[in-house]
Formats: sequence, C-alpha cells, structure tokens
Amino acid sequence: MPKMTFIDRDGSRHDVDAPNGLSVLEVAHKHDIDLEGACEGSLACATCHVIVDPEWAGKLSDATDDEEDMLDLAFGLEETSRLGCQIVMTDALDGLVVHIPKQG
Repeated sequence: MPKMTFIDRDGSRHDVDAPNGLSVLEVAHKHDIDLEGACEGSLACATCHVIVDPEWAGKLSDATDDEEDMLDLAFGLEETSRLGCQIVMTDALDGLVVHIPKQG
C-alpha cells in the first residue's frame, strides 16, 4: 500500500498509509489530519489546498482549469499548490509529501 507524508502547519510530520484510489483529502480525513475540505471534494472550494513538495510536483498530472480557478481563492498559494481532493493516490505516488499551508 502506498504511503504519504503530511507536514503540518507546525512542521510536524505524519507518515500515513494512503490507499490507491483515495484522494489526498480522503487520506487526510482517514488519519485525522487537519485538512478541511468543506465541499467534500466536489471542486467547489479551496479549503483542501496543499503545497506539494517540489520533489513530487512534477510527478502529478497537471491541474485542470477548474482546479486552477479554485486555487485562485486559496490563501498562501505557492508554485506547487494543489487541491488535495484532486490528487488521487496510486503506486506511482508512494512516498508523496504534502505541506498543509499556514492559515492567514
């Protein structure tokens, strides 16, 4: 089973199992990681904004136009910002590292 790491707002690391087919948002909720996801993954908000570790950013599929539009609403955008609901775990993402942005 793939694993991934969440780096929390305070810098603490959470290494968790990340089953194939689950989104990063779903993985976060499964492990009680503080990532909101107000729209429950329907691509209607930006509350599941994560910053993908630069080492991993190039391994993800490109963001859709709809995801880019929602990201425009997120606080603290960075070059590797993505919505957690749009990153679906696969074996190729085993070891993925994402940072939960600090709140403004």
